[in-house]
Amino acid sequence: MNAIDLRGATIDYDDLGPSTGLPVLLIHGHPFNRTLWAPQARALSEAGYRVITPDLRGYGRSGVTPGKVFLSDFADDLAALLDHLAIERAVVGGVSMGGQITMEFQRRHPGRVHALVLSDTSAPAETEEGREFRNRLADRLLAEGMDGYAGEVIDKMLAAYNVTAMPDVAERVLAMMRATDPRGAAAALRGRAERPDYRDSLPAVREPVLIVVGADDVYTPVADAEAIHRLVPHATMAVIKDAGHLPGAEQPERFNAALLDFLSTQLPTHG
Repeated sequence: MNAIDLRGATIDYDDLGPSTGLPVLLIHGHPFNRTLWAPQARALSEAGYRVITPDLRGYGRSGVTPGKVFLSDFADDLAALLDHLAIERAVVGGVSMGGQITMEFQRRHPGRVHALVLSDTSAPAETEEGREFRNRLADRLLAEGMDGYAGEVIDKMLAAYNVTAMPDVAERVLAMMRATDPRGAAAALRGRAERPDYRDSLPAVREPVLIVVGADDVYTPVADAEAIHRLVPHATMAVIKDAGHLPGAEQPERFNAALLDFLSTQLPTHG
């Protein structure tokens, strides 16, 4: 575990695997923390990659910035973290909100990207209805805390059948959600409500792109992944069977196989 003060916040992160390996930066979603990526960090570091998994500001052990935190703030935090680690370019990947931060990172710092991994995410800007929902949810989390919300969404974060079939995974995901500071979660919700439309920038991406989606994701279904795939015609797409919104947690072996295959075939000189 490491911590660094960056851009007015303390950012905690793990830096695993050989320092000479191809850097892979993995960005968790809302309302989780870097331990969401533990199965991937283990598999990638064992395969010789250098894996950086930060807690976003407001999540995990990182410092909280109340109010409103934009996806651009998260992206610039990550660029500053790469600067601190003397990493010029990395494979950048994220799940859900982390996927949107990945797209924002590519938009703001395109020269720092070797490849993109977009898991269970969506490219369009928020709708008016979605903006209202996220702001109401932010108010609620500040008033009530995370427990009620966590219980309500667990069967959407995971495929509903996995909540009962995989109690250990469900408990790990619930524990992450419950441990999140409501101020950090609310700030990210308010910022994410105002996100730009990434359909404008994705067609210009020339680096390799892996799109991953759980076959039974209800938040960002396969159709959302297919829409991104159409925007980035040279992308690779993997649909993970028996998984919902967090296939890296629900089916880590299948997710890791798709990720390692993508890295070894698309970036073979770095593997």
